[in-house]
Amino acid sequence: MKYLYNKMVIVIMILIVLSGMFVGCENTKGLKDGFYTAEMAEYHYGWIEYLIIQVKNDKIVSAEYNARNESGFVKSWDNAYMKNMMPGYGTYPNKYTREYVQQLIDSQVNTKVDVITGATSSGKNFEKLVAAVLRQAATGNSATVVVE
Repeated sequence: MKYLYNKMVIVIMILIVLSGMFVGCENTKGLKDGFYTAEMAEYHYGWIEYLIIQVKNDKIVSAEYNARNESGFVKSWDNAYMKNMMPGYGTYPNKYTREYVQQLIDSQVNTKVDVITGATSSGKNFEKLVAAVLRQAATGNSATVVVE
């Protein structure tokens, strides 16, 4: 009886691991090839954040996450902003935007990221933007989505 119980426990553990693998895959199954964009609805301190992903063969192959001001200048190119932010927070836009994108490309399925200290608000916005572009990619709708 104990032998049978041990076998059942092993089988159940294997099934749990396998089901976790399939659940992780299901978010990217059916994504249509193309480019998908989402942006926040409002400017925050003069910047509006956006995310663009490229999907190919059900996989996110590239992404750009950043913010731009009203003139179109990109936040991660702002050296003065970086010099002001780095000493106090230990990060800056060109660094944390790349880290958030890498988390997305590595996971493929997570709309949640490990929030980076000093970029908490951007991390929460990134999660909202990821969810929006994944919905667009699932339907193949390449229109820019505005996220509240």
